[in-house]
Amino acid sequence: MDALVSTEWLASQIGAADLRIADASWFLPEHGRDAKAEFAAGHIPGAVFMDLDAFADKRSSLPSTMPPPEQLASRMAALGLGDGCRLVIYDDSPLHTAARAWFMLTAFGTPDVAILDGGLAKWKTEGRPLERGVADTKLRHFTPRHAAQGVRSLADMKATSDQIVDARSPARFAGLEPEPRPGVVPGHIPGSRNLPYRDFFHDDGTWKRDSALRAVFEGEGIEVERPITATCGSGITAAVVVFAAHLLGHKASLYDGSWAEWGGDPDTPKASA
Repeated sequence: MDALVSTEWLASQIGAADLRIADASWFLPEHGRDAKAEFAAGHIPGAVFMDLDAFADKRSSLPSTMPPPEQLASRMAALGLGDGCRLVIYDDSPLHTAARAWFMLTAFGTPDVAILDGGLAKWKTEGRPLERGVADTKLRHFTPRHAAQGVRSLADMKATSDQIVDARSPARFAGLEPEPRPGVVPGHIPGSRNLPYRDFFHDDGTWKRDSALRAVFEGEGIEVERPITATCGSGITAAVVVFAAHLLGHKASLYDGSWAEWGGDPDTPKASA
C-alpha cells in the first residue's frame, strides 16, 4: 500500500478483511466545527473516529504532544485498529490533520499506514457513499514497534543544525499577529524558513507530487536531501512537511513542542519579520 492512496483505490478496497479506515479530522476553536459530530453525520463506510485530542499526552502542559506508547496502544486497540491491519487515514480539516495521525503512528513503527488523497471532501465531491452514526468497535491488540522516532525536543532544537521549516502562516511566522495561546509571544525560531502547510496542496485539497512538490521546498531554498525538522504552532501542521518529505523519499523530523513551547519559553531567542 502506498503512503498516499486515491479515492478510487480506497473505494475498490472497502470490505477487505484487513483494511481499516480512520477519520482524523481535528479543528481549532476558531473553526467553530465539531469533528465528532461531523463524523457521526457522515463518514466513509466502515471508518472509526480517531480523536487526536484523546491521543495527546495528558501529562504534558503543551497541546497535542505525542502520547507515550502505552497510551497509543490503548487508544488504537479501543478503536479496533490493531496489528496486521492496513490503515487508511483521512480528514476533512483545513489543517490536513491526517498527516499528524500518520506521523504519530509511523513514528512508533506502525507499518501499512496511508493518507487518503483529497480526504473526505474529494470523496463527497465524487458522490461516493457515506455512513452515519458511530458503529461499535471490536477490541484489537496494537503493538508499538519501538520508541517514537523523529521527534525533537526543546533541547534538541537548541543544538540542531537541521534546516528548520515552519509550517505556520506568513503573518504568524513574521510575528505580525498575536499568538492564540496565552503567554506565547509572536515570532519564529531564528534561522528557520517559512513554508506554509497550504503550499503543499492543490486548490482541490489533493497533494502536490514529484517535481511540483519538490518545487515547494526549493522555492524557499530548502534542500530536501539535507536534514529537516518541521515546526508549527503545536506540532499538528508540521506533520504536513514531514509527510511531504516522505513522498519525495526523504525523512524529516518534527519539533513536537513547536512554537507553543519555544514561544512560551522566556529564555529562547525569537526572531520576527
